[in-house]
Amino acid sequence: MTEQKYDTQDLRQKDKDHYIHPWTDFSTFHEEGSLVVAESDNIYVTDSDGNRYLDGIGGLWCVNIGYGRTEIAEAMAEQAKEMCYYSCFGHHTTPPAAELSAKLAQLAPGNLNHVFYGCGGSVANDTAVRIAHFYFNQLGKKNKKKIISRIDGYHGSTYMAMSITGVKFDHIGFDIHEDLVHNISCPNPYRRPQGMTEAEFCDQLVQELEDKIVELGPDNVALFFAEPILGAGGVIVPPEGYHRRTLEVCRKYDVLYVSDEVVTAFGRLGHFFASEDEFGIVPDMITCAKGLTSGYVPLGATILSDKIYDVISVPQEEGALFTHGFTYSGHPVSCAAALKNIEIIEQENLCEHVQDVGDYFEQKIRELSDLPIVGQVRGRKFMICLENVANKETKELLPAEAKVGNRIADHCQARGLIVRPLAHMNVLSPPLIMSRDQVDTLASILRESIVATMADLKEEGLWTP
Repeated sequence: MTEQKYDTQDLRQKDKDHYIHPWTDFSTFHEEGSLVVAESDNIYVTDSDGNRYLDGIGGLWCVNIGYGRTEIAEAMAEQAKEMCYYSCFGHHTTPPAAELSAKLAQLAPGNLNHVFYGCGGSVANDTAVRIAHFYFNQLGKKNKKKIISRIDGYHGSTYMAMSITGVKFDHIGFDIHEDLVHNISCPNPYRRPQGMTEAEFCDQLVQELEDKIVELGPDNVALFFAEPILGAGGVIVPPEGYHRRTLEVCRKYDVLYVSDEVVTAFGRLGHFFASEDEFGIVPDMITCAKGLTSGYVPLGATILSDKIYDVISVPQEEGALFTHGFTYSGHPVSCAAALKNIEIIEQENLCEHVQDVGDYFEQKIRELSDLPIVGQVRGRKFMICLENVANKETKELLPAEAKVGNRIADHCQARGLIVRPLAHMNVLSPPLIMSRDQVDTLASILRESIVATMADLKEEGLWTP
C-alpha cells in the first residue's frame, strides 16, 4: 500500500466534524480523533498510514471467520445481483431467509425452532421483550411485564436493551425504564464476599433471583435475561451450576429465560450455541448477532421455542396481525452472508479449532498472571479478560486517573496489537482462525505492554510495587 492511497488527515477531520461514534470519549475525541482503519486480512487490520495491527478483539467480538473472506463477499454480491431486497412483511419470504431460518433451528438447542430477524443484538433483545409481553397477553397474564437482569450484564444500546443492561456506567446522563427492569447481583466469583466459597456464592445468587421474583410478584415478572458469559461487563464466567439453577427458578415461577448469545454464539466458545453445549441449559429464547455473519453485514436473530411460538401464532382477535417487524427483517443479502458464514465454520471445523487453540490461548494469557498488576485472567476459549489491580491480595483497584486499561491498550497499539480497554480491565476476543503462532505473538506483545504500563504508573507515582 502506498502512502498516497488514503489522505489520513482529511479522513480524520471529516470524521471529527461529522461522525458521532458509539461510546465516544468526548473529553479526548476532538483533540485525538480516530484511528482510520482502512484495510484488513486474516486476523489483521491496517490503518490509512499503512500500519498493520493484530486485531485482538475481532472487530467487536464478531469477526469470527477472519477478514478478507472472498466467499462471503461473493455470496453477498451474487444475492444482490439475483435479488437485493424484498419485504418479508406478511406472507412474503426470500430463499436465503427461509434457508437460514431452517439452519438456525437445526443448530439451536431443544425445540428453539422459530426465528425472528432484526439488524443486531440490541434489536434482538428488544424483540425478545415485545414477544414475551405479547406471549403473556395471549395467555391472559397481562401483568407479567417486568424484567430481571444482572448488574454488569450487557444487552444493547437501544432504549429497552440499555434499560436491561446492568452496566451502570453506561447509564450516566441517559434515561432508562427503571420500573420495568430490576437488577440482581453480578455473578462474579472473583469479587464474591470474602470467606465465601464459590458454591456458597452460587447458592446466594440463585436465592437472590428467587427472592427478587417473589418480591416483585411472580404474576408480574415476565423475563430473566442472562448472557452465558457476561461480555462487556468484564467477561464474567458464573459459578458452576449457576445457569442450570437459575433456569429452574424461572421455570418454577413461569418466567421466560432469555439466553443472550450475541457474543457467545457461532464458535467463540467452541460451539454454535453455548447455552446447552457449554452450560447445559435449553432456554426459552436465544438472541444472537455478531458472529452470525462474522460482522460482514448487520444481522441479528431472536430464536423462540415451540412453546412460545404456539401461543403467539394464534390470532389475538379477528383481523389482528402480529404487528412487530422491520423493513430489513430477514434481509436476503444479510441472510446469504450468514448462510455462507455458517458453511465456512462447518467446513473448516472452526468450533473444533477453537476448542483446541482456544485452550492454548487461555493458557498463554493466564501465564500473564505472574505480572504484579494482573489480578485475574478469566474467560473461556476466545473470550478472555484481564482484570488489573493495585494489590493482588486485597484486589484493590488502581486509581481511576491511572486509566490502566487504556494505557495497556495504547502500549499494545504502538506495538501492533489492538486490545479493548474496559476501565481497569482489558478484553480479548480475536478472530477464531487465530493460530498458535499468532497466539504467541499476541501474548508476547501484551506482556511487553503491561510491563511498560507498570513502569509508567510507578514513575508517575500512581502505583507502588
